Amino acid sequence: MTIVTKIPCTIVTGFLGAGKTTLVRHVIENAKGRRLAILVNEFGDVGFDKSFLAACGVEGCTEESIVELPNGCICCTVADDFVPALETLLGRAEPPEHILIETSGLALPKPLVQAFQWPAIRSRVTVDGVVAVVDGPAVAAGAFAEDPEALAAQRAADAAVDHDNPLEEVFEDQLLCADLVVLNKSDLLDGETRARVRAEVEAHLPRAVKVVETENGAIDPLVLLGLGAAAEDDLDARPSHHGDGEDHDHDDFETVALPIRPAVTAGDLAARVEKAAEAEGVLRIKGFAEVEGKAMRLVVQGVGRRVAHHFDRPWRTGESRDGRLVVIGLKGFDQGAVAAALAG
Repeated sequence: MTIVTKIPCTIVTGFLGAGKTTLVRHVIENAKGRRLAILVNEFGDVGFDKSFLAACGVEGCTEESIVELPNGCICCTVADDFVPALETLLGRAEPPEHILIETSGLALPKPLVQAFQWPAIRSRVTVDGVVAVVDGPAVAAGAFAEDPEALAAQRAADAAVDHDNPLEEVFEDQLLCADLVVLNKSDLLDGETRARVRAEVEAHLPRAVKVVETENGAIDPLVLLGLGAAAEDDLDARPSHHGDGEDHDHDDFETVALPIRPAVTAGDLAARVEKAAEAEGVLRIKGFAEVEGKAMRLVVQGVGRRVAHHFDRPWRTGESRDGRLVVIGLKGFDQGAVAAALAG
């Protein structure tokens, strides 16, 4: 079987809050009848991303076309979760024409690419491309490097730079594996800052990779799909801070799901989330909640101190309206302070 007959898969990677799910949803909404399947990997026990994608309202985008892998980081559960899920998709009477794989924000993409060499799937699928979504404002704020200039100097002297900052290590591994970089939220940056962020991202790239600037993950699917990278056959060009067989875990990070009482207004809850995000070590807050007197479900997402919210769909008949927010942070972050802030 040749690469032409294999089902192409696009891996969408990127750090917490970069906009991966929004980008995938945009691709779904603009697929123009193309039969897609989506594998979503969550870090945390609330199926936020699958629910957000399934609510897109696009014909053909059903619960059955979106498969959730909730048991932690996909790069650590390849044998137990990913390969069986992929085999299930391939075994359908009408298999997908293209598969989108959204990794968790803490996943390293290279182990996932390596999984495409497994005999059970190698002859049937190929990694069409690895797309790294980058949060432009987060890079501008120095979230991934304590001192970007010093790091650049180190990198010039030694390609195998070791990072003390776990955020930097995950962020760079995602870029090192990319075939395309999507610099998202570029509308939130002025021209000078955008150029600086772009230069910093390009300094991490080990080879010539196109960088595309986007707003709200809006990008023509034709730019993402059909890259033809066959990444599983190109592993040597994708360096990583974790070598073959080296353990990779997430001891630097932890997650907690907290109940949220109904909010008086959407703005009230957003203010509480913003306060909670100020707790030391908090990286991401996301989830759903009820607003008193509203028939719609409220989606809340916070990255750093940037909090966004919107009503995504009506509550379904008989559906539990118990709100919960997933909080992801550095190991040892003050969960008590976060819970107190969210409780108001």
